[in-house]
Amino acid sequence: MDYRQLGASGLRVSTITLGTMGFAGTGWAQPVGNLDVDGARRQISLARDAGVNLFDTADVYSAGQSEEILGAALGSDRDDVLVATKVRMQIGDLDGPNDLGLSRYHIVRAVEGSLKRLGTDHIDLYQVHEWDGQTPLEETMAALDTLVKSGKVRYIGASNYTGWQLMKAMWTADKAATEKFVSQQIYYSLQARDAEKELVPVSIDQGLGILVWSPLAGGLLSGKYRRGQDDPEGTRRFQGWSEPPVENEEQLYDTIDLLVEIGEGHGVSAAQVALAWTLTKPAVTSLVIGARTEEQLTDNLAAANLVLSADEVAKLDAVSLQPLTYPHWHQANAASDRLGATTESLLRPHIG
Repeated sequence: MDYRQLGASGLRVSTITLGTMGFAGTGWAQPVGNLDVDGARRQISLARDAGVNLFDTADVYSAGQSEEILGAALGSDRDDVLVATKVRMQIGDLDGPNDLGLSRYHIVRAVEGSLKRLGTDHIDLYQVHEWDGQTPLEETMAALDTLVKSGKVRYIGASNYTGWQLMKAMWTADKAATEKFVSQQIYYSLQARDAEKELVPVSIDQGLGILVWSPLAGGLLSGKYRRGQDDPEGTRRFQGWSEPPVENEEQLYDTIDLLVEIGEGHGVSAAQVALAWTLTKPAVTSLVIGARTEEQLTDNLAAANLVLSADEVAKLDAVSLQPLTYPHWHQANAASDRLGATTESLLRPHIG
């Protein structure tokens, strides 16, 4: 297992993070998994034996039960690892006007709830889960800054922001001399490379680490889904899980075919190849993986040690390449002489 700096911070995290949406797995999270404390302990043990040092959850996962199970499963080992959680959503039956969002009121109340459920006195990485367009960024960033200064939170990050939202948050923190985000957690995979248009460039420019959620596209890149076949029983899609949306089914299956072919050449699963590809991308720090079974987890963890050749990466790049949108296609045509590092990774494959 390799360890990478989380953005411009001094924190080093494993290239694989264990995601815990399947801890408890109630309500809308049920298709992801249904692990109790004992099952969580076994997954944590497998992950730690492989070198994983970061465990990611959120207060909204199973209405707080994921945090509770993670805290109970870690027990006295909590201070030997890093714990990340998130704030923004309404939890369970709480439906008051201030029970969601990124106001100072909700952030402070939410962090106290997360600390209690996790059974800890601090959160290593506290992430805003989604954008809140009704709360001033000055209020949100100041509240997060207070949590860092109090010692309840070590680092802060964002998740699911657009490029301009993230950049505005970074500017707001700069202006007020408050704590800045060190990372963003985003969807990024061979199935959909939208993040390369704005989110990867802003990460390179601002020194943000990228944590990738669902790097296997909700299981689509695992090799279980094949052209012309029904969704396998027991999988997320079979149970109605609809994220991420599939815009180009033919390209998806072409990509899966290539993943299977490369995997056979290495004697590994298609899933390992997909994960290994994502780890080659600029600014990517760690992949957040979750698994319904210990066999799936063991297989996914092995991706940390898989090295793809430059030719294999290039073939995967080509088969999954997405068309440029404006203004990127115009920059590729008219500004290719002075791209700079922030746009190089997106535009270079499109320039003849």
